[in-house]
Amino acid sequence: MLLSELKNGTSAVVCEVEDAHGADAIARRLRELGFVNGEPVRVVARGPLGGDPLLVQIGYTRFALRKSEAARVRLITGDAA
Repeated sequence: MLLSELKNGTSAVVCEVEDAHGADAIARRLRELGFVNGEPVRVVARGPLGGDPLLVQIGYTRFALRKSEAARVRLITGDAA
């Protein structure tokens, strides 16, 4: 499952951040911010009209991500475990 598909209030665990292309600066920055394998993540809220941006919490930090950015983060949900 992708972070962009996670429902509000649902928790999951980061599996990996996928590069959209070679030298993907956004994917690299997401990893630097803490979106790494094993980290719990939760979608706190979504923007109106299409749900952009997403308010995402990882650890004690919250980030606003575009759906296209969140789509780079692959998750493991409780359903998959």
